[in-house]
Parts: sequence; structure tokens; C-alpha cells
Amino acid sequence: MVIKFFKLSRFIRYGISLLCLALLLGGNIPALAQTSSADGSSSITPYLNRAIERVTEFTLDNGMKFIIMENHDAPVVSFVTYADVGGVNEPDGKTGVAHFLEHLAFKGTTQIGTSNYEKEQETLIRLDQVFEQLKATKKTGNEEKVKELTETFEKVQAEAAEYVQQNAFGRIVETAGGVNINAQTTPDATLYFYSFPSNKVELWMSLESERFLDPVFREFYKEQNIILEERRLRTENNPIGTMVEAFLDTAFTEHPYKRPTIGYNEDIRNLTREDVRDFFNIYYGPNNLTISIVGDVQPEQVKQLAEVYFGRYGEKPQPPKVTKVEPKQEETREVTLKLASQPWYLEGYHVPALSHPDSAIYQVISTLLSSGRTSRLYKSLVEDKQVALVAQGFNGFPAEKYPNLMLFYAQTAPNASIEDVATALSLEIDKLKTQPVFEQELQRVKNQLRAGLLRSLDSNLGMGKALVEYEVKTGSWRNLFDQLQAIEAVTSADIQRVARATFIPENLTIGKILPKS
Repeated sequence: MVIKFFKLSRFIRYGISLLCLALLLGGNIPALAQTSSADGSSSITPYLNRAIERVTEFTLDNGMKFIIMENHDAPVVSFVTYADVGGVNEPDGKTGVAHFLEHLAFKGTTQIGTSNYEKEQETLIRLDQVFEQLKATKKTGNEEKVKELTETFEKVQAEAAEYVQQNAFGRIVETAGGVNINAQTTPDATLYFYSFPSNKVELWMSLESERFLDPVFREFYKEQNIILEERRLRTENNPIGTMVEAFLDTAFTEHPYKRPTIGYNEDIRNLTREDVRDFFNIYYGPNNLTISIVGDVQPEQVKQLAEVYFGRYGEKPQPPKVTKVEPKQEETREVTLKLASQPWYLEGYHVPALSHPDSAIYQVISTLLSSGRTSRLYKSLVEDKQVALVAQGFNGFPAEKYPNLMLFYAQTAPNASIEDVATALSLEIDKLKTQPVFEQELQRVKNQLRAGLLRSLDSNLGMGKALVEYEVKTGSWRNLFDQLQAIEAVTSADIQRVARATFIPENLTIGKILPKS
């Protein structure tokens, strides 16, 4: 599984590229040949309209939404199930439950993944009971009783394992020609995805509907240990991971973006199968799931099959929404950690959510400053001044459904200091406020965005993820196509306006990693 709690390599958001449109539409589009008008429209509008014409959407009576995009170039189909629930939705004290559920969603059902579910269920109930006894006994300090219950727990766990058919769900998918089966948990959402030959659409409908209609959260304690090890690897034993957790906790005071999506160590240890089940029952109703299907499909057939398989889901109440709002930052914040690491410097500025009208401007600013070797930060901090070995950044940290951060980070060069990096970074940011961006550089950045977007969307799966993400986060998948035009319409004046409002000391959080002495 993939967990996006730190996205160092993510510099741009989903959109649509010219070449990708050509691939999806089965036609040729003159690469980068655009003539923008004053209102930001361009010659690519007809192609965008043709792409939109290939999208069909429908909603089942129970509230589950489907977005279908036809692409008949090859007999393959990609499927994305988007649960509108992530780390931000977790109750206090139960962080990590969304990610934990993602792991367990691959464990099968009462029919898939077990040799005898009736016997297995009895064993799982006993295993939970022994675990609770063991947890309570550990608090008493009775080591002899703890040892006895530990042995009992291991015995019952081994008994439960005898009924498990390992990776049964995945083996069914792979045997039928499925590829790229995986999932990811973000602060905003949980996605499940894979691709099939186009003659396996009904098999996907059967498998995917069953896994969320009749899940069995087996091997819970095994996965608990795996997740704890994942946290140790990525956070506790990783200087950057440690800083990211501390940085977010400093930059956000109220909004749950301050918490790690993987969860806090103690919370993960204390989660129970009942916690996961309760979370699932609240957030995995049909009205909180959106599915995108991109590839060689017929929308009419997809709708018929969806009504048969997913129409079985009963209606559920709307899950609770995130109500905490991050208050406006009033002064610079700073966190400094001394770790076994080379020096690193981070700056984060609060920025609006993806749905904000200025979203495209923030994308352009992020790319202008920090995307690749032609970016301003790389050329200035790494090449010219040689104060940093790495100098990059991105928008939408740690996610972007809600107001978030634009983050910049740099690894200090051997003969430079943290202060040197901070000064050089500040100079580049100030230039955006005081000096207009030349049209040639601005157009290069827009071209970079299109090239990067191509890498994200040159596949059915990439397009499927983008469509469903824009649908849920901005209210319509159509905003995915509007975003390209919005990026093309960004002007130098837009950049100055947004930079002056955003890059101010009152909106700044600083992070420093200093080597242990």
C-alpha cells in the first residue's frame, strides 16, 4: 500500500495535458501550439470539449456516484474507488485508523480469503478477547500473567492463521489479468485501484462490491505490527519524517492536517478491530464512495452492472464533516530539531484549498520556484550560490481538500549554513513580489506543467484518479479540464498579487534540522 504522508517529489497537481488528450481522443493535437486570448481561453478548447464528451456520469439510488471515460484505443480498463475519508476524519486518539482500514481492505470477505469462515470468526472473537485481557494485565505489572496471556494470544493467533488463504483477493485479480492492484491513504481520502482487460468489467464489479459489502478484517494484529514498523522506518528512524511530523504540528494548531496520516505510535497500538469496524460503518457508505472507470468500456453496460452489484448497498446517513478550521496565523512559527542528519531548512506558507479560484496561480508559483533544474530555487541556491545540495518545494502539503501549505525545503551544502539557505530562499521569494515574471519564463513554466501533467495522466489509471479527485474535492470532474485553461490564463500580475498576500512573515512556519553535536 502507498501512504502519502510526505510527498517530496510531488510538485504539480492533476490536470490534463495536450498529448494525453491526443491519446485519449485518438487524434493529433499540435504540441504546445496555443494562442491564448485575453480571457484565458485558447485553441485547445475544442479538444477539451471532445474529451468532456467522452465522460459519462450517473448516481445510484443509494448515493454512490460513477464517472466513466471511454478510451477504446486498447482493450484495457482502469478502476478507482475513492472513499472520501482520510486522516482528517479520524477521531482524536484513534489516528491511523483510515490507513489501517486500507491495509485490511485487502484481506477478503466471508467468502474470499478463508477456508472456513464460521470457525475463523469464532477464533477471531477469542483473539480479540485475549488481546484486551493482555492489554489490561500489562497495566497491572503482573509479569507472570502477562507471559501466560501472551502465550495464549500467540496460540490463538496461530489458530486463526490456519483458516486464512493468503492474498486470495490479489490472486483472483492477478489470475484474471489484473495489474497494478494497490491503494493509498492521504489526509483527505483513501483510494483503491487496479486495471483489468476490458472483458473483466463484471469480475471487477463483483470483487469490488463484495470487498466493501462483506469485509472481514482478518490478520488485524499482524497488520498492526507491519504498520508500526512502517512508522518506525518512515518517521521515527527517519530525520526528514521526524521533522515533517513536527513541522505540521507547528504549522497547524487546530485543523487535523497537523496529525500524521499513518497515526501516532500509541494510537496505532491501541486500535482494535472494533475501532476499524466502527470507522468503516460510518465512512464507507455508498454516499461517501465515488468510482471512476476509464478505458475500453460501454457506459450503458457499466451502469447496468453497477446497479446489479453496487445497488445492493443500503443507504447510510451522511458521515460527519470536518468542522475544525485553522485560524489565521498571526506570527512566524519555528521548530528546530537536532538529529543524526545533514542540516535541512524548511519553509511553509498557508495557502487556500484546491477548490479556490487562485489554485492555478499557486500551481504556477510552485513550479516557477521549485520544479526541476530550470527552476529558480535550483538555479540560485544549488548552481549559482552553491548554498544547497537540494532546493525544491511543492504546493498542496500535506493535502489540498482544505487550506494547506506551500512547502519549500533545502539540504544545506557542506560549506554553507542554514542561515545562508534561509537568506537565499527569501531573496527568491521576494523577487516574486517585486519583479514581474517575464513572459518567456512564464510560458516555460506553463509548458513544464503540461509535461508534468502528461506523466501523471498518460494512462487510464492516472486519468481515473484525476477525474475522481476533482469530482470530490472541487465539486465536479469538469474542473479538471477547466484547470488547464486556468493555468494558461495566469499572468505575471496574478503571480505578484498572490505572492504579496502569501509570502509574509505572519504566514510563515520555519523548520530546521541541525546535526547532533
